Amino acid sequence: MEISKPEIKADVLHEELFRKYFRVLKLARTPTPEEFTKIAAVAAAGVILIGLIGFVIYEIFIALPK
Repeated sequence: MEISKPEIKADVLHEELFRKYFRVLKLARTPTPEEFTKIAAVAAAGVILIGLIGFVIYEIFIALPK
């Protein structure tokens, strides 16, 4: 006995996906200047922190062979 895969139309999947995207877009809004400033500050702090961690690791690997 063979088990057949259920046939799902690609159009139905795309329609459902677009419906979900559209719902999210309807809820989205432009951030206020205060919100944007906070988000930018947190993102910049994260970039600086990751950069510092990478620099420290680089310096450790440079100093180890000596």
